[in-house]
Amino acid sequence: MTQTTEYQATAAASGGAATEKFVEKAKAGPDTSPERVSALASEVLSAVHDVIRRHHVTYEEYDTLKAWLIQVGADGEWPLFLDVFVESVVEEVASEHREGSKGTIEGPYYVPGAPALDADATLPMRADEAGTPLLFHGRVRDVAGNPLAGATLEVWHADDAGFYSQFAPGLPEWNLRGTVTADADGTFRIRTIRPAPYQIPTDGSTGALIRSAGWHAWRPAHLHLKVSAAGCQPITTQLYFEGDEHVADDIASAVKPELVLRPDVAPDGEEARYDFVLDPA
Repeated sequence: MTQTTEYQATAAASGGAATEKFVEKAKAGPDTSPERVSALASEVLSAVHDVIRRHHVTYEEYDTLKAWLIQVGADGEWPLFLDVFVESVVEEVASEHREGSKGTIEGPYYVPGAPALDADATLPMRADEAGTPLLFHGRVRDVAGNPLAGATLEVWHADDAGFYSQFAPGLPEWNLRGTVTADADGTFRIRTIRPAPYQIPTDGSTGALIRSAGWHAWRPAHLHLKVSAAGCQPITTQLYFEGDEHVADDIASAVKPELVLRPDVAPDGEEARYDFVLDPA
């Protein structure tokens, strides 16, 4: 019997998993007023109408759009499409008041409940995990400079082939995912591997749009983090790597200069430091 591996991952399978997890997350969404819904929906529709008028959209193009929208839903790719092409602007607006560390998009591959780890931690990984070993360390403090004892860092990232556990077959459930608790002075040390750049899934409807528009589908290598502490606003962010060819043209438009790591060479791989600063709640 042939074993299914991460290399058999498909857009439909990962999209279905992302949709299932997103629907669960969104069940307790905000109670938005009819006035707010009306204002937002009216402006979105008005913008669409304006595009149709300015570009003299034909019925053939309109029918192609309808078919594509239907297929996005059938593929379960709405979380992927919206997170790649829309979320960066939502995050920009949501965090414009922050004084502390910069945030960026969550993306479609977050899973709550990753294994709890101490401040000096090694992320769960396979015994033969491929990739360059990476020691990622730093401190969590507030905007006044006080260390945040017991701060929590949820960490997840792709493997050396660009795949995420729980979204590609054959990977251990919590591979390269963990919830780290900082020590009494807010410090943490996390041993993992350097993730790879990857293309977002292209065999589904989002990929069809990318090919039709002549765009590329690449995201630079990155670490995902959610950092929180009592009395502070939590932050969701991603950290990138200097020298990655897609830092300058990330398809998700999520890279910010403040989020680029500059790793040093270490005896057994690489080492990178990043300190998080959280705003008061």
